[in-house]
Amino acid sequence: MNFPILTAIMLAPVVGLLLILLIPEKEQLTIKITAAVATFVSLVLAILAYVLYDHGQGGLQFLQDIPWVPAFGINYSVCVDGMSMPLVLLTAIVIFTGVFASWDMTKRVKEFFIFLLMLVTGVFGVFISRDLFFFYLFFEVAVIPMYLLIGIWGSTRKEYAAMKLTLYLLVGSAFALIGIIATFLYAAQQLGHATFDIQTLATVKYDLGFQKFVFFLMLIGFGVLVPIWPLHLWSPDGHVAAPTAVSMLHAGVLMKLGAYGLIRVGVFLFPEGAKYWAPLIAVLCIVNVVYGAMIAMVQKDLKFVIGYSSVSHMGYVLLGIAALNTLSLNGAVAQMFAHGIMTALFFALVGNVYHKAHTREIARFGGLAHQMPRVAAGFLIGGLASLGLPGLNNFVAEFLIFMGSFTREQSLLGGLLSYRFLSILAISGIVITATYVLRVVKNTFFGPRKAEWDHLEDARGVEMVPIVVLVATLILFGLLPSLQIDMINSGVAPLVAKIEAAKAIGGIF
Repeated sequence: MNFPILTAIMLAPVVGLLLILLIPEKEQLTIKITAAVATFVSLVLAILAYVLYDHGQGGLQFLQDIPWVPAFGINYSVCVDGMSMPLVLLTAIVIFTGVFASWDMTKRVKEFFIFLLMLVTGVFGVFISRDLFFFYLFFEVAVIPMYLLIGIWGSTRKEYAAMKLTLYLLVGSAFALIGIIATFLYAAQQLGHATFDIQTLATVKYDLGFQKFVFFLMLIGFGVLVPIWPLHLWSPDGHVAAPTAVSMLHAGVLMKLGAYGLIRVGVFLFPEGAKYWAPLIAVLCIVNVVYGAMIAMVQKDLKFVIGYSSVSHMGYVLLGIAALNTLSLNGAVAQMFAHGIMTALFFALVGNVYHKAHTREIARFGGLAHQMPRVAAGFLIGGLASLGLPGLNNFVAEFLIFMGSFTREQSLLGGLLSYRFLSILAISGIVITATYVLRVVKNTFFGPRKAEWDHLEDARGVEMVPIVVLVATLILFGLLPSLQIDMINSGVAPLVAKIEAAKAIGGIF
């Protein structure tokens, strides 16, 4: 295919923000329509690329390679494989629905959509970059607008949350940058020429000590964004303070950048380092799952519930990475997609309720299903996906992760702990999730009706776009998982082959 479809997917938001720059501030509807059209173009192209991607052939496809700074081996090089293609589609779906979830925005609309489109350009760039320099460049482009979007258009302690989030992510990205520079210098010495090409960097024989050191840097750098416990503290505050579309992107897509970076750069370049640190990741992910779910259970604010729920669910992704086999890595990538869609749906619905009720306090609600049946139905479907109900996207992803981790035969701490036991602990997170999700649904939508909310109106018009699109995606990939899993498997297979080829080492425990 000669058409540079990946570049077009990434540049459509850029064209949109440039057009918005030319539109007068008072033309708010025109600005919103421009943003919707730009993201719709990205979505259509992403769907087209997803359909055209040949998962039977696998490997890197839609490659575009343009030298940028040849002296340092920096190229504008983009492509996708079976792991990144679903995440490009995820980003396109979330930003398209996020624009409609922001249709009620009235404050500094022009700047808001400019920064929103800038943010999503960076996200697209990360998922399609094959060059490590551009990978990091786009990573920063995706993170920086978050500060302004939360600090200006946020709510509850927005300045505090924006600064906290930015500091955490910048410190994390500094760790990743040190690792990238170290990798570049080491590879240049081994290869005899400079390059940032990830595929070429993966062919270098790094010694074990170097792999342990750099993978740890990557684990901290990308782990902050996952977020891995105990580096997660920025995440719930960021979720709560952010405006609706930013919360959707934050939880739906940005957190996946961390897990994707850990797989694409950390595991792919340093498989022996990944094997060494995998036991630590496995233990931390169980803390993520159980701690996040327990904290979510006692929250009083709807957004805090979803925020801590995201910390818990991203623990499943970490468990998939830690197990380092075909099933678990397939599940980890599938869980990134499924959680991204599910949590974007949750935040879109919570934003809808908050815009009309001006509160997110669970105890104040009750019986909202009478006034808002469509919102209630969407929340219920999201809740059922959250607890892994068969027929919805999350079920397949979590099942693969649990199967992959359960079948890994490795003991930790001198035989006191095994992956099988950790898998059982992770499965217990589903029980806790079911408890708090069903309680929130009951107390908010199906509890006793309160007269003070009789004036609330149900979602309608453009408000239905996020609900319909996100629910349909959850159901489509839940009923037809092969549409997704076959593609992911084609991307995971080369990674697993490299992991299996790496020499066996004992691991940190």
